[in-house]
Amino acid sequence: MPIVKFTSNLKRFFKDIQTTELPGNNVQSLIAAAEKHYKGLSGYLLDDCGHLRPHINIYIGNTLIKDRKGLTDKVKSGESVYIVQAISGG
Repeated sequence: MPIVKFTSNLKRFFKDIQTTELPGNNVQSLIAAAEKHYKGLSGYLLDDCGHLRPHINIYIGNTLIKDRKGLTDKVKSGESVYIVQAISGG
């Protein structure tokens, strides 16, 4: 199973969130599996159309995912997936 790692900033909203092995072979299925562990997470990550919100980035290893709308980027068992908030400011 892929290993999903979350930014520590998400602890503000999901107190129990931690690195978790989740079943799935693409980003969409990983987010669905993560929702079962952390209720409300998909609503934070995805907009009403199911597309990744602009302030969220997902990396598979060191590579930023390409499909922010369909979330079809493939994930292999044992790969690390990082879900992070894009930080901006001035």
